[in-house]
Amino acid sequence: MKFATLKSESEDGRLIVVSRDLKHAADASAVALNLQEAVRNWDSCVSQLRALYEQLNAGSLANAFAFDPKQCAAPLPRSPQWCDASAFLNHGRLMERAFNTAPIPDMDTIPLMYQGASDDFLGPHQDVPLPSESDGIDFEGEFGVIVGPVEMGATAEKAEQSIRLLVQINDWSLRVLGPREMRTGFGFLQAKPSCSFAPVAVTPDELGDAWREGRVQLRLHVAWNGERFGEPHGGEMNFSFGQLIAHAARTRRLSAGTIVGSGTVSNVERGAGSACIAERRVIEMIDQGKAETGFMKFGDRVQMVARFADGTAGPFGEIDQRVVEFSR
Repeated sequence: MKFATLKSESEDGRLIVVSRDLKHAADASAVALNLQEAVRNWDSCVSQLRALYEQLNAGSLANAFAFDPKQCAAPLPRSPQWCDASAFLNHGRLMERAFNTAPIPDMDTIPLMYQGASDDFLGPHQDVPLPSESDGIDFEGEFGVIVGPVEMGATAEKAEQSIRLLVQINDWSLRVLGPREMRTGFGFLQAKPSCSFAPVAVTPDELGDAWREGRVQLRLHVAWNGERFGEPHGGEMNFSFGQLIAHAARTRRLSAGTIVGSGTVSNVERGAGSACIAERRVIEMIDQGKAETGFMKFGDRVQMVARFADGTAGPFGEIDQRVVEFSR
C-alpha cells in the first residue's frame, strides 16, 4: 500500500491512499483520520485500507482524484519520536576525518544513533527556511521506517516485524554547528533543523525484491541545482533496520509512529557519488588536499528520488526543495 498526507487544518493532515503508479489518490480519512492514527490502530484498520487501495488501483473508485505531491505534507507531519542512525559505516568513517574526531569504539558492532526533533517535519516541496548561509547548509539523503509498537529488549528479528512503512528522508544538517555540539557529549540540537520527507510512505511489499535483508535495495538519486550529485545504493547499510530498531528499543519501548532513519546513504565505490555535501568535501580533502565544494546558498534547490535497478522511479515520489532565508 501507498499512503500520503494532504495538508489540512489539522497538524497531522488528512490521510489518503495513493495508486501504485502515483497518479491517483483517494481519501482514507473514513478509515483513519491521519497516518498516525492508522499506524497506531494498524491491526484494526489495515484490511480496510488495503481494500481501498486495491479498489483505487482497479479504477473502481468514483471519488478518486489526481495525486498532486505539491499538496502533501510529510507522511507523518509529526511523530512521537525520531531516531536517526549512521548505519552506513563508510559515511561515518569519512565524517570522522571531516570533524577530526577519534574513531568511535565499537562502531562496527553497535549502531550510532541520536534522537532528533520530531514535532515539525517538512513536506516534499516545502521551502526550507534557515537562519544563515554561514551555518553550513547541507542536505542528507536517507531512508527510514515507521514502526508499530516495539517492546523493550526486542530482538532484531522481532523488531523488523514491527515495520509498518518505509519512507525517504532529507535530514537537513548545519555543518558549522555540528562539531561544537558533538564535543559537548549531549548530541545534536541546533545543527539538525526539521527533516523533510518524500510524499509517499509505502508498505515493504511495494518494493518487491528491493526490500530484503531489512534494507531498501534502491539507489537514491540526488541532484543539486539540477546537477547530478550522486546515486548511492541503500543496500550497503552495515546494520539492518531490524538491528537499528532493536538498538533504539534496548532500554525502552517504542510507541507506534516512531521513525528510525538509516543515516546518509553512502557507498564505498566513489563512482556512486554522495548523498550529502560534507561527504563530498571530505573526499576532496582526501584526494586533493582541500575541500572545494561549498555548502548551500539561499535559493539553491535539492532533488532526491529513489529508483529501481532498471532506472524507473521508486515508490516514494520526489523531494524537490529550495533553501530560503528565514524571516519573522
